[in-house]
Amino acid sequence: MDAPSVPSSSAPRLVALDVLRGFAMFWIVGGDAFGGAFSKLNGGPVAALLAREFEHSAWVGFTFYDLIFPLFVFVLGAAIPFAVPRLIAEHGRPATLRRVLRRAALLVVLGWFYYGGLSGGFSQIRLLGVLQRLGLCYLGASVLFVFLRPRMLVVAAAALLVGYWALMTFVPVPDFGAGDFLEGHNLANWCDAQWLGGRKHDGDHDVEGLLSTLPAIASCLLGLLAGVRLRDATRSAQQKVVEFFVAGVLLLVVGFAWGGQFPVIKKLWTSSFVLVAGGWSVLLLALFLYVIDVQCWRAWAAPFEWVGANSLAIYLVCNLVDFRKASARFAGGEVAAWLDARWTGLGGVMLALVGAALCVALCRLLYARKIFLRL
Repeated sequence: MDAPSVPSSSAPRLVALDVLRGFAMFWIVGGDAFGGAFSKLNGGPVAALLAREFEHSAWVGFTFYDLIFPLFVFVLGAAIPFAVPRLIAEHGRPATLRRVLRRAALLVVLGWFYYGGLSGGFSQIRLLGVLQRLGLCYLGASVLFVFLRPRMLVVAAAALLVGYWALMTFVPVPDFGAGDFLEGHNLANWCDAQWLGGRKHDGDHDVEGLLSTLPAIASCLLGLLAGVRLRDATRSAQQKVVEFFVAGVLLLVVGFAWGGQFPVIKKLWTSSFVLVAGGWSVLLLALFLYVIDVQCWRAWAAPFEWVGANSLAIYLVCNLVDFRKASARFAGGEVAAWLDARWTGLGGVMLALVGAALCVALCRLLYARKIFLRL
């Protein structure tokens, strides 16, 4: 997964995508800090709403924080039509497939490192996680893109979603039967308990588990299809904005309707969740494309562009460096206490903001020096 190059005027359609990537990663690395700060903020209904939206749904439901990871998967897919055709043209199909496999494998290995590596022994390696899911989604979507035309990619995405729904709905789980989507009662959790080794996120099952990888690849394919449309030079940016807006609304309607039978559950990455998250992702892409590439309002987007240019690097750095502790050196102690005395919880919000600013400043430094982490 190459980090994007410094945007140039010759490829303006990539700017919105780079910024959207940075927007997603910004909340991936900073969402927990803001969520914790908002939960302690005495701000009435607004603070309560912010706190709720910056927490993952306990099971059924959908919040802003639930959107962030599938949004990044979506953007990962959207970048494939820009990179893979160039690789095929320069190196041929077999070499491209080997490079795709290598990048996916490196993401999986980095994921093992991110979750502690061998620090707890072989039995405590987390085999599947965020980076591992990104690697598998990238691999699946890229291989399908190499061999299938766009119409067949639509069929592949639909097959993954319908197939996952059929498995989860009709295959019986020992002791619980078929069609039970409660935690621990469903087929995806049962598969993890039976066949996924190592340390798992939720006891005997994982939120990035085995079976739920299938619909996650469909999320990546939705982004890939959006990327194909972005590359289409026969349509203007304005036309693409309208098309993305319509597609996003349709995905939301179908997703929430499907959720009546197959609930919207991020921890299972249900098919309805894929469509709802995909709908919001397409709408955000339409918004960013309109603001950045149609209206050319770009100054505000620079911090997200910096983060997006080194999204993998900053994700790994945030695992090794505690920016919240670093922020306390600038705005902790008496400063935070003084703010809390005037508005309960405001000191925590300030610490979250300073931590985010430090993260963005590091990305700005890397961007200015043209340092990009590549796989």
